[in-house]
Amino acid sequence: MKNFWCVFSFEFVQYLKNKIFVGVTLGLVAVIGIFMFYPNIKDTFFNSKEKDPQQQGTMVLCAGEDLLPYFNAGFYGYNIQLVSTEEEAKQAVQSGSADCGFIIMQYCGRIHYNYLVQDPSLYDDRAATATAILQQYSREATLAQSNLTQQQIQTILSPTVQGDTTVYGKDQSQNYFYTYIMMFALYMVILLYGQMVATNVASEKSSRAMELLITSADPVAMMFGKVLSSCCAGLLQLGVVFGSSILFYRLNAARWEDNPIVQSVFDMPLSLLWYMLIFFVLGFFLYGFMFGAIGSLATKVEDVNTSVMPLTMVFVVVFVAVMAAMGSGKVDSPLMVFLSYLPLSSPMAMFTRIAMSTIAPWQVLLSIGLLAACTFLVGLFSARVYRVGVLLYGTSPKLKNILAQFFKRA
Repeated sequence: MKNFWCVFSFEFVQYLKNKIFVGVTLGLVAVIGIFMFYPNIKDTFFNSKEKDPQQQGTMVLCAGEDLLPYFNAGFYGYNIQLVSTEEEAKQAVQSGSADCGFIIMQYCGRIHYNYLVQDPSLYDDRAATATAILQQYSREATLAQSNLTQQQIQTILSPTVQGDTTVYGKDQSQNYFYTYIMMFALYMVILLYGQMVATNVASEKSSRAMELLITSADPVAMMFGKVLSSCCAGLLQLGVVFGSSILFYRLNAARWEDNPIVQSVFDMPLSLLWYMLIFFVLGFFLYGFMFGAIGSLATKVEDVNTSVMPLTMVFVVVFVAVMAAMGSGKVDSPLMVFLSYLPLSSPMAMFTRIAMSTIAPWQVLLSIGLLAACTFLVGLFSARVYRVGVLLYGTSPKLKNILAQFFKRA
């Protein structure tokens, strides 16, 4: 136990002294702070020339005056200007004095329009809006010929429908954003710190300091000390980043009342944080042990990235599969159910299902139990591989040599 705490304290202090670790943490806090305080910053420095937030742009309309009320209602926030000729409308758009324009032509009971725009954006939906407006106008004009009053026409075209939604489980649209953020944080921290564990082991091995360490400390204590220190460093970094995010949001909560995405992120239930902590710790230990064992087999630091590539690819594939399930909304598909019990993927898959679906408690406990048992066994196995691998120098060790040394020392 003494050896374990010596290794843990030394490795953890090294993380705290690492300028990259401190710089990345403070950088993330600064970026989040700027984002959360952006409404105040914008009001302070850019308020003098800020335009009306409801103003969408300028539009020219070459049509009869009877169409102007329909376009004003359909394109709320636009400054719509009537022009008398097509040339005038084209000139306004080409010169940039208008953002867009419409030329409306009616003949033989049919309506045709020409949408004028300089550089339409990827999400330009103004043509579709104009089509809906003109369809509404055409229907009302047709019904008006039946001697119906305007109120009767509106009742026919816009019947009043009221509905309520009762959610018995979990609303994926509300839970998606904070689940995505948590998943991405879990992915980045496990991958980053797992590779750091492998790199640290390989660097100690290349310096031959491992020969002294391995003879004076138990390999299990060394392995667990290195992985636990990395886990605590990752938790500390996540705690600082998420803690500052919550603090900045609380200070600016009134400025984000009209943003449902930001509100949904910070309305995350507290129970989900506990699940996040459980799956993060177990998942980190599982991958940390494997990264450490692989790092001990590398002959030099430059070989670490190549050695851990297969394990990294497995983790990336799992992440992509879970993200695809989240994007499609099928978090309870057979593939996701299988991944939620597989220890290599359950930290992400089961956490996603807990956050975005209703899961029976026994399924959660089974997933956590399998993950914990697998982590313990992998930890013991990795410690033995670690003891053998760190003493193998020269060329890359072959599998039969590792197994021979493994069973010999076991």
